[in-house]
Amino acid sequence: MSRKGLLIDYEYCTGCHSCEVACKQEHGHPVGRGGISLIEILTEKPDGTYRIDYVPFPTLYCDLCAARTARGERPACVKHCQAATMYHGDIAELAAIMEERPHCALFTPR
Repeated sequence: MSRKGLLIDYEYCTGCHSCEVACKQEHGHPVGRGGISLIEILTEKPDGTYRIDYVPFPTLYCDLCAARTARGERPACVKHCQAATMYHGDIAELAAIMEERPHCALFTPR
């Protein structure tokens, strides 16, 4: 069986927090805990302008929605991502997608 992962193309993440909400609702996490956390990164560019990136970052509580994926469903965060920037699948397939995109992060659970 191939190892599964989560690819996040944060080039287009809008910071809507849908992934966090979906995860909390799916797993019943209490306030302050969740399987994914949205991080905001502010970077000053050489021309003096700024770029804001939002990076959904899986935490140690993320199991890629093992119960959902066992039923053939996508993880809750992937299903509810309003910008469609999250992908779930085999690590090798996700790495191939990553080759074509400049701002991606690939995560795997423990």
